[in-house]
Amino acid sequence: MGGVPEPHIGWTFLTNHARVLAAIADDHTARIRDIAAYCRLTERAVQKIISDLEHDGYLSHSREGRSNTYRIESNRILRHPAEAGLTVASLLSWLVRDEADRNRTLQEPRQEQ
Repeated sequence: MGGVPEPHIGWTFLTNHARVLAAIADDHTARIRDIAAYCRLTERAVQKIISDLEHDGYLSHSREGRSNTYRIESNRILRHPAEAGLTVASLLSWLVRDEADRNRTLQEPRQEQ
């Protein structure tokens, strides 16, 4: 693998915690190395994020041989007061979609109001 990913400069809409959670939602058996590459983070950063998510009850894992299988607690409420009442499932429904849906949404003409 190619080592440390290039850092992103500037602000983004999503936190790294949301990106990691979405990557795990896409593949519950993903390796930390693969999550890091997908999210453009270091493996150490992904390990820390997974630890944060597990510590606060949003994620758990079980060992299967040398691999982890992650379980997302989809009914957990998001932490920020501005998202009061929204669950992890509602966040992931936005972030994790079939690639065809994602491409169709991006290609649809905007409707003028």
